[in-house]
Amino acid sequence: MLKSIKVRDYMTRHLVTFRADTDLFTAINRLLEHRISGAPVVDAQGHLIGLLSEGDCLRGILSGAYYEAIGGNVSMYMTTEVETISPETDIIEVSERFLRGRRRRMPVIEEGRLIGQISRSDVLRAVKEFAQHEQGHLAVN
Repeated sequence: MLKSIKVRDYMTRHLVTFRADTDLFTAINRLLEHRISGAPVVDAQGHLIGLLSEGDCLRGILSGAYYEAIGGNVSMYMTTEVETISPETDIIEVSERFLRGRRRRMPVIEEGRLIGQISRSDVLRAVKEFAQHEQGHLAVN
């Protein structure tokens, strides 16, 4: 049953993260280098304080172009209202939240600290593995 599959089992644990004082262009370079469209922003203790997306970076560049002062730190452009999820949440609930919020990924928080991230593709992988396991189980019986 899909409800038995938890976020913890499919989340990505090794994340690219930024600090609030990371230079915007350094962050943009890391997003491009890792071919990702956004990354969590954490404090020194690993607590999530925001997310920086490609859209946030574009906004920063555009606003800087108008004022002829492109740049600044991640904290100036990051999104601070971030929907998070527990590692014990089941895959069905994550899927529903993805569809409702139209997000592509969600940070996973345990005891106040960022421990990973779950994406739509992680959920699809979980469902695919579950379906393959169930088909294999039925073929044996």
